[in-house]
Amino acid sequence: MSVDLVIVNARIRPLFAPEGSTAIAVGAGIIQAVGDDATIRGMAPAHCRTIDADGRELVPGFFESHLHLFMGGASLSMLNLGPLFGFDNVCAAFRRYAADHPGDDLLTGFAANYTIFGEDQRPDRHILDRISPSRPICILATDLHCAWANTRALELAGVLHGCDLGPGAEVVMGEDGLATGELREFAAMQRVKMISRLQGRDGLDYVGDKLVPEEDRAYDRGIVRQAGEYCAQHGITTAVNMDGNAYQAGLLRDLALSDAMPVRVSLPLRLEESDGPEGIARIEDFGPEVPGRLQFGRVKFFMDGVYDTWTALTVSDYPDRPGFRSEPLIAAPVFAQMCIEADRRGLQIATHAVGDGAVRATIDGYEAARQANGPRDSRHRIEHIDTITRQDLDRLKPLGIVASMQPVHPPGSAGLPLEPTTTIMGRDRWATAFPWRMIRDRDVPLAFGTDWPVSPLSPLHAIHCALSRQPWAEDMPDQRLTLEECLLAYTLGGAVADFCDDRRGALKPGYDADLVLIDGSLENLADDATAARVVLTICAGQVTYEAK
Repeated sequence: MSVDLVIVNARIRPLFAPEGSTAIAVGAGIIQAVGDDATIRGMAPAHCRTIDADGRELVPGFFESHLHLFMGGASLSMLNLGPLFGFDNVCAAFRRYAADHPGDDLLTGFAANYTIFGEDQRPDRHILDRISPSRPICILATDLHCAWANTRALELAGVLHGCDLGPGAEVVMGEDGLATGELREFAAMQRVKMISRLQGRDGLDYVGDKLVPEEDRAYDRGIVRQAGEYCAQHGITTAVNMDGNAYQAGLLRDLALSDAMPVRVSLPLRLEESDGPEGIARIEDFGPEVPGRLQFGRVKFFMDGVYDTWTALTVSDYPDRPGFRSEPLIAAPVFAQMCIEADRRGLQIATHAVGDGAVRATIDGYEAARQANGPRDSRHRIEHIDTITRQDLDRLKPLGIVASMQPVHPPGSAGLPLEPTTTIMGRDRWATAFPWRMIRDRDVPLAFGTDWPVSPLSPLHAIHCALSRQPWAEDMPDQRLTLEECLLAYTLGGAVADFCDDRRGALKPGYDADLVLIDGSLENLADDATAARVVLTICAGQVTYEAK
């Protein structure tokens, strides 16, 4: 047995290792032993690094089960609008940002709330023109399903006079015959993103181009690597990306092969209705995986959008729009055939479904795949589940579906305002909105993430949000989980969703040495988001982050 790293004097929960364990021995990227300090110290050769945890808590590496690495990396150099409200505050921040980023290229802010300029005033180009009349600017909504651009940006993007994007996306037009500045869904947003330095390559619907110059590829690799380093700072050792294409696969493989990516990555092939079932074969364009570092084997669909743009698919009418329920982004017969083909190939399916109608349509597609191909351990995933009917809650477990959810998403959490989401959603849906407790009580596998950069990346912050969530009304059920249930959703739950629960998600001999050392008190996270912090991250036995 070769040991090259030991950690002693740690606090380890019985949730993850045998009771009384305080130390761990690592060799060749694998956990070699878990036990008491004396036993583990006795295994350490002279050349071995010994880390004294000083009583701090050691847990398995966190799984970020739903994020967007490329867009997240790009956001690190954007203006964070999440905490900002009011025109004066936003204007001052943008002008400082512009001064720090001289030139005439697109200035982008992200994480903007729909009420950033007031509850009765959605952003538009006229407001943004007051901030920047000549330089193009764009602000991305906190859900990444909407954006707003000033007149100059709309002109450069060629959409000031409108643009036919087909179903599912919209350049919103005003009574004056010109675009208002609101861009709904990816196809509309991408028109403005194309005038940025990245030319839309970080977009969630970017298909990929084999002719991207090497200079740009190197630039993009740097952005993705920064995203990986940011993950490591937050204790994340496995990142499940949710907007994959062959171009990203190439970037990530380059980084993995050069040992330049400090986090393991799972990457899907993102497909749309127009791709049809034959589009599933495009996953072969991804090329080879990098064992232990980069895996594919998944497809990603979008069934709907979000409530704030009335693009979430619902089973009943929107309360403020009688007779309107939105439309599925993939028609039911096409979705069923795409699910059948993906499942036949042994691929896992992950589907974005926010509205209760989208969740039902997704379950129907997964059920069709099982009926056509027979049952197997598919672990098909539903991403988000903002709303669901009680009837459909009971369909998840029998079909082996994994719930991939984000504790930072409920309105009222992570600094998000209740409005306009809760009103657009409608009170009749509140009781089963973001239903973590109902899902957990049904023994449905639950994996947590943040959808970064939609929300802050930190798992500890997300756990705080999960523990401190309050019902939107006194007669609504409490959907909170316990601290240990949250920890499981960020460790073992993520491993189950990513088909690696036989080697990650616990501290056991033979498991991958993915570890996080935490300073402070996890128990106090419910009351204080800063009660605990990551001080050490180890991925595959290598230190990927160490606090100074």
